[in-house]
Amino acid sequence: MKLTFGGAAGTVTGSRHLFQEGARAWLLDCGLFQGYKQLRLRNRLPLPIGPRRIGAVVLSHAHLDHSGYLPALVRDGFRGPIYASAATRDLCEILLKDSAHLQEEEARFANKHGFTRHQPAEPLYTVDDALRALRLFRELPFGQPVELGEGVSAKLEPAGHLLGAATVRLSRGKRSLLYSGDLGRPHDSILRAPTRIEASDTLIVESTYGDRRHSPDDGEAVLAALIREAAGAGGSVLIPSFAVGRAQTVMLALSRLKARGEIPDLPVFLDSPMAIDATSLYRKFRTLHRLTVAECRAMCGVARLINTPEQSKELANLRMPAVIIAASGMATGGRVLHHLKTMVPDPRNRILFVGHQAGGTRGAHLVEGATEVKIHGEWYPVRAQVRQMDVWSAHADADEILAWLKAARGAPERVYLVHGEPNAADVLRQRIEEQLGWPVEVPEHLQSVQIDL
Repeated sequence: MKLTFGGAAGTVTGSRHLFQEGARAWLLDCGLFQGYKQLRLRNRLPLPIGPRRIGAVVLSHAHLDHSGYLPALVRDGFRGPIYASAATRDLCEILLKDSAHLQEEEARFANKHGFTRHQPAEPLYTVDDALRALRLFRELPFGQPVELGEGVSAKLEPAGHLLGAATVRLSRGKRSLLYSGDLGRPHDSILRAPTRIEASDTLIVESTYGDRRHSPDDGEAVLAALIREAAGAGGSVLIPSFAVGRAQTVMLALSRLKARGEIPDLPVFLDSPMAIDATSLYRKFRTLHRLTVAECRAMCGVARLINTPEQSKELANLRMPAVIIAASGMATGGRVLHHLKTMVPDPRNRILFVGHQAGGTRGAHLVEGATEVKIHGEWYPVRAQVRQMDVWSAHADADEILAWLKAARGAPERVYLVHGEPNAADVLRQRIEEQLGWPVEVPEHLQSVQIDL
């Protein structure tokens, strides 16, 4: 069987792992490239084979770099089933519609204000495309295999990382391949630990933090100190956050800090309809996380919810200290941009990034110390203090990935490292080879290999 790394090879985003045998083809994940322009341009390029030839898609989880290309795939002719866990399906309904809406809005904004080189600017896909994709979803319960064809079956097991996230195991006879998806952490504040690894002949493993250990700092203490610092200066804290997963972690921390009286009683605003909708799913899928009913209620109730664009515009003009959580987490789009425009020029404010910033994103530029930032075609001076912490990263770090792999009951024939920048993947490659003695390869974009499955 041929495996082609159609994305997330040599970079973190754009997860698309294509399997082909004769006239049959399947896709593990179908994500968007994000970050540098040359990566984002890949979203406009065709897949290695026509979408009509793909028999099924199996999703590891709902993040857009794993699911966000599905509407384009369906627009271009894919008509097969999209298998995912129930929580992933519900999150994709939120994320894909929001992604399409945001792309349509940004295209309209660019055309209206004339800061596009393309005449006219067009969205990658539309809300109608997203709705057509959502109709193809089929729920695949954890631990229950589904036949994909040619004797190949797929099975999901919990991976932590995100509500509903899964590892994917492909099997045929006695042969198997295991894809880690994005692997969660064993002691996450909300999500349960990843399921123990099963022995497999081939492994495809993420390497986002393959060259790093997460900070041992107490995330709640760091957040509390920053809020007290900003409030003392008469400023506010803006937290660009991924709407699904990270926003809820921040809200849980804020609810605990307020309950313990460790931060001033500032108003907290959640300015993301997507995050608001996603938060409600934590009540629906209680078996997938660690929170008690009371903790879940406190997390969901700590923030004032900003739903409408009009409310968001009013909030952007707020002149009193506050904590604002807004998407997107890498400041690539969404409502957080309007807050950045008003907050980055003011030295009293603090901007706190609480997740990975892919190279080339606005968030990465800010974290790296940019003195000005371009938003909606205009440049704004950066006088606010910009901080980053990865304490709440939902990705396993290098040590946690190694610990997960070591629990396997048998050595694989080969490991392929994906979802990592070149240095992260190569450092993890060396550690796996040296500590486990397993053969490891870091594939290049569009590289194809033959696997025995």
